[in-house]
Amino acid sequence: MQFQTIEVTETGDRITVTLDRPAQRNAINTAMVAELHQVCERLERDPKLLLLTGRGDHFAGGADIVELRDRNRDAALAGINRNLFDRLARLPLPTVAVVNGYAIGGGAELAYACDIRIATPTTVFANPEPGLGIMAAAGAAYRLPALVGASLAKQVLLAGARIDAETALRSGLVFEVVADGTHLQAGHDLLDRIAGNSALALRLTKLVVEASAPRHLADDLAQAVLFETTDKYDRMTAFLERKNR
Repeated sequence: MQFQTIEVTETGDRITVTLDRPAQRNAINTAMVAELHQVCERLERDPKLLLLTGRGDHFAGGADIVELRDRNRDAALAGINRNLFDRLARLPLPTVAVVNGYAIGGGAELAYACDIRIATPTTVFANPEPGLGIMAAAGAAYRLPALVGASLAKQVLLAGARIDAETALRSGLVFEVVADGTHLQAGHDLLDRIAGNSALALRLTKLVVEASAPRHLADDLAQAVLFETTDKYDRMTAFLERKNR
């Protein structure tokens, strides 16, 4: 498989995906969404473990604001990122996100969709979408409360709180915090342990654990309203202008 926004390495029992837009902090754009769908299709057809990480100093600094600013109600109702992350969460075998640096906005939601996360001391999770006139509508509203509890999730989603590595470990959001530079190996070490289990048992365990997980259309409907507001467009325009100064 040939890709432009990700690097994919396949070995006997796993696929390693590296988000590969380091100059944009691995921001998730339409091309990356399409390529990650291709990886999901591959893993649905031939189940393997998945390790997901980012190139450079950050995991993923959110969705691509240039694209996001111009998305409209119909794009929101299509659930572009949400459908991908839901598909990732449904993959048959365990998935591990190795997160260093920023996992912001859609990047955080991508990490939340994985079964297990590993962090480094530089790791920061955040969902600042309301500051851009939208909401975290790609799974954070239902995955984050399940991962860290409603109180901390509301602090992140409503008050703009950031979850650093220590808080992530204490809240159970991450499995462990390892030194920078060792995080990728730590992810593979964890997958080595997982790979020693019965593949069928792992698949059935995931099915049972996720059986009661809610699936909401509310995210798409609310986002559709927000995508049509001038406030959303103005806030994203101001963000891009500040960024380009």
